[in-house]
Amino acid sequence: MTEAVKGPASYFPSIEKKYGRPVAEWKELIRSAPLERHMELVSWLKTEHGLGHGHANALVAHTLAEAAGRA
Repeated sequence: MTEAVKGPASYFPSIEKKYGRPVAEWKELIRSAPLERHMELVSWLKTEHGLGHGHANALVAHTLAEAAGRA
């Protein structure tokens, strides 16, 4: 039996389905954004790209954790 995905990554299938872009593309956008702080990035994704708060938060949390070596 496979273990269920937990944490921010559990949102990834619905993000790809709802917004039509692969998670890798969203993460690249986050990495190339002129912002660094978590909530600044979340707000940017919401206003500039139309993501909902939960989806934006999950993408930012996972991307920043990867950059810090925690993902």
